[in-house]
Amino acid sequence: MPYASSLSGIWIADPAHSTLGFVARHAVVTRIRGKFTDFDIRIDANADDVAASSVTAKVRVASVETNQEQRDQHLRSADFFDVQRWPEMTFVSTGVDEVDEDSLLIQGDLTIRDVTRSISLPMDFLGVQYDPLSKVERASFEGSRRINRQDFGLKWNVPLDTGGVLVSERITIEYSISAVREQSIDEVLKSAGA
Repeated sequence: MPYASSLSGIWIADPAHSTLGFVARHAVVTRIRGKFTDFDIRIDANADDVAASSVTAKVRVASVETNQEQRDQHLRSADFFDVQRWPEMTFVSTGVDEVDEDSLLIQGDLTIRDVTRSISLPMDFLGVQYDPLSKVERASFEGSRRINRQDFGLKWNVPLDTGGVLVSERITIEYSISAVREQSIDEVLKSAGA
């Protein structure tokens, strides 16, 4: 079994050391990167029976940041996330498969706005290490996946005179998660001033 027995347990993402982001094409030729800064991710890991593991996530979409305030406000508007009506997007796993050593495929339901679709998210397990500064164990996971934003009701766009559209329909979501054991997350957040 490639997973350390120390992985078993409940792990909570530490937002100060985790990234939940996305990449979109703008005007066909430019990549725009964004991220969400307010989220909760819980990983119930079972090293002896990977299929018994689970992942849940809640993301407050008003926390979206792309380094440009006008664009961020547009993303929060009814053209995109419509944060007044749907303040959270969620992911709830329905199955976990081991596809390679330290590589998992998380099947689950992703809900954005009022649309829920089943998707599979690849997730690589990078290991468990003791963090001497926070005095906690950290488990690290990362992965990425392309989705079609129109499948979730994010359909706003502008056609370009030269062909194509202003914002790509295909979006790459990227996640790099540093998670600490559930019983120690309060200590980590307290030390970070949260």
